[in-house]
Amino acid sequence: MQCTPGDTTKWKEQAGYTTPEDYDNPNVQIVSCDNSGGKYVLDVAKVQGQQIATATAELSTTSNQWEVLLNFKGDAVGPWATLTAKQASQYYSAGQGNPETNDYWLATIGIVLDGNVITAPETTSAIPNGAAQITGGFTQAQATQLQNVLQYGSLPLNFKILTADTVSASLGHAQLVGGLIAAAIGLGLVVIYSFLYYRGLGLVSVFSLVIAGGLALLSVMLLTKYQNFALELSGIAGLIVAIGITADSFVVFFERLRDEVREGKALRPAVEAGWKRARRTILVSDTVSFIAAVLLYYFSIGEVKGFAYTLGLTTLIDIIVVFLFTKPMVTLLARTKFYGDGNRWSGLDPARLGARTPWRSSVQRTQVKRSSGAAPRSTVSRNSGEA
Repeated sequence: MQCTPGDTTKWKEQAGYTTPEDYDNPNVQIVSCDNSGGKYVLDVAKVQGQQIATATAELSTTSNQWEVLLNFKGDAVGPWATLTAKQASQYYSAGQGNPETNDYWLATIGIVLDGNVITAPETTSAIPNGAAQITGGFTQAQATQLQNVLQYGSLPLNFKILTADTVSASLGHAQLVGGLIAAAIGLGLVVIYSFLYYRGLGLVSVFSLVIAGGLALLSVMLLTKYQNFALELSGIAGLIVAIGITADSFVVFFERLRDEVREGKALRPAVEAGWKRARRTILVSDTVSFIAAVLLYYFSIGEVKGFAYTLGLTTLIDIIVVFLFTKPMVTLLARTKFYGDGNRWSGLDPARLGARTPWRSSVQRTQVKRSSGAAPRSTVSRNSGEA
């Protein structure tokens, strides 16, 4: 068996350990490695992690170095005292702290987690009272890490692999292509529906979707470059859902606008009145979606976080597009003859929408009145039989 610095798994395969029970059985001797590449032969466990009462990393007031203080539960005090007494009397004095001798290693205690030796401190004296002090020139981070390992080791947990999925490069590519095809189909259906139902207004919805998609793509590229964001299949699903969110926003606006047209308003005032009614609904809808995305991201794990992240991102993009593009674009189109006169292909034809009264002209009317000093015009009336 070869121990390599930083290796925590390959050495187990070399030693023939195939299951956690092979190297995590406290009643059998095992071989092990530490993080620096050292090799160990470990006896059966004399004290187990759940028998540790407390583990605390502290800065020593005498040596001004970091150390870890241990306290053992009652059932571990006796075995711990026996082990340390034997090591201190038989091996510590003979080894004299020289790692080149066998006695030195027989005086050490291996602290093991998941089969790996975390550290192996040398026993310098018998410890009969169930309290121990581990020193060795630790930094604060190293002492804290050892404290956490000992506290974690005191938890009686066993991990079992329930499921394991391996995704090959070809399968990942197939999933990506499938997601993109689904997005294209969804976008195509929305475009077709927009032109069939909203006619000329469909141009606004299509350009809104294009801009929203471009901003989403740019955001993903920037996040990938500067924040190490990885777009997975779940993230693509979030982007596809964003098509519906953006479509929902302009549908709300367009329907409010068409309601104002049905009331007989001219297009320009109808745009402003419809927008005032629609923007609150749009903001409430997007706020609910964003809060749901935040909560889903916070409480979920794994790939679900990718879905929640892109859902929240595209919800913010939807607000930007609707407020800075969709509404201003409709305002500009209302000034054109095609839309302003209610062309039948504009999607705002009053007759097709069932308006109560025709649009009133927005051109200001002028009147010619007769001045008080002007002579009255002559009138000619004709009665039957008279001229």
